[in-house]
Amino acid sequence: MEKAREIIANISRVIIGKEDVITTLLTGILCNGHLLIEDVPGVGKTTLVKALATTLGCSFKRIQFTPDLMPSDIIGLSLYDKDRGEFIFKPGPIMSQVVLADEINRTSPKTQASLLEAMAERQVTVDGVSHMLPSPFLVIATQNPVEYEGTYPLPEAQLDRFMMCIRIGYPGHEEEKTIVKLRPGGSLPAELPAVISPARLLHMQKQAGDVYLAPSLESYIVSLTRNTRSHREVLLGVSPRGGQYLFQAAKAAAYIQGSDHVLPDHIKKMTGPVFAHRLILKPEARLKGSTAENVLEDILKKTSVPVVLDD
Repeated sequence: MEKAREIIANISRVIIGKEDVITTLLTGILCNGHLLIEDVPGVGKTTLVKALATTLGCSFKRIQFTPDLMPSDIIGLSLYDKDRGEFIFKPGPIMSQVVLADEINRTSPKTQASLLEAMAERQVTVDGVSHMLPSPFLVIATQNPVEYEGTYPLPEAQLDRFMMCIRIGYPGHEEEKTIVKLRPGGSLPAELPAVISPARLLHMQKQAGDVYLAPSLESYIVSLTRNTRSHREVLLGVSPRGGQYLFQAAKAAAYIQGSDHVLPDHIKKMTGPVFAHRLILKPEARLKGSTAENVLEDILKKTSVPVVLDD
């Protein structure tokens, strides 16, 4: 799809050598899904989200999560206006189309949980009054690996709200030669344009949702989902919500490639980003070095792929 390629190319001007990562990120955006970016500090997580919001023409707010952050710092609060004699809602930074929850696992579970209603219902409730969030509304959270000191691991219920977990990784040698010449922590280039409008993004999300996925591939997705629950190394497998997200992600992946129907390869490509963060391995599996990615590779190998697609 031409516009999707234009979006990817625009962000690639800032995030060098990571076209696959940008494509995966855009896949989640086209599903209207919330995304989690997990990686070590300094690989461009924050810059990637800023470039994305600029490219999509969306309003943007960044929330730096710290141990002393309170829920009201995110969703807003009611303040008494003496002149008007009533309480007035003062919206928090959550009232934006793209919200960057930066280092989300450095704040307390109570504050992390304040995002749940916004992510699930696209609204926030303050003093019993609900306030609708803008459309589109996307939460993109970043976190450092849980091994880092001062982190609070996200609970399973919160992790399940994120459609995908994406890792950026270190750049290649040639890309890093270009990156080291740039100013660290610099702002986005002034000439970085908005490629589409929020209204066009909503239209693209609808188009991606209309991509055809054959019944035989629906069964394939269900089999992959169920096989995560019966794998010998898995303590907790993928929920039905995870299967729904894989269904949507496969459609969006096909849409970005310009296809009007989903192929098995689209499903396979999205299985890792959608499923990996939902798997909890047994302690003995972790001790011997198994990872969620290893388990999913094994499941993909052992799950039969439909040979003939239904019309």
